[in-house]
Amino acid sequence: MKRLLSKIKKTFSSNSDDFEIPSETDAYVEIESAPLSKGAGSKIIVRPFVLEEFGDIKAVLDSLREGYTIALVNIRPIKDKDIVELKRAINKLKKTCDAIGGDIAGFGEDWVAVTPSFASIHRDKPHAQSPAPNVDFETY
Repeated sequence: MKRLLSKIKKTFSSNSDDFEIPSETDAYVEIESAPLSKGAGSKIIVRPFVLEEFGDIKAVLDSLREGYTIALVNIRPIKDKDIVELKRAINKLKKTCDAIGGDIAGFGEDWVAVTPSFASIHRDKPHAQSPAPNVDFETY
């Protein structure tokens, strides 16, 4: 047992001869991360939007691409006005969501939630309906 422990110690012990000093060709470049835009700090914003026409989708998409906004989109006005424009807007949201690795889900009939990649939307699994009891009606 003692021999095993000494072998493990020897294997994991550090000698100054074991380390290599990288040459200038092995040097690396350090890149500093860019500061967050608009002084947002590290805060996440949950922001409501209202879609009255297809052009209103640009503000939602821009906020999502920044990466710090969870969008709650009221689609009732565009839904009442033009269902084709609503479908275009939803498809645009879905494509952008896929591109940024986010998540999108509708809740209620008038709202859509869209999140960036760091968040996901909880979805309840539908409850399994219990099968109808086996009843033989001929015996009654």
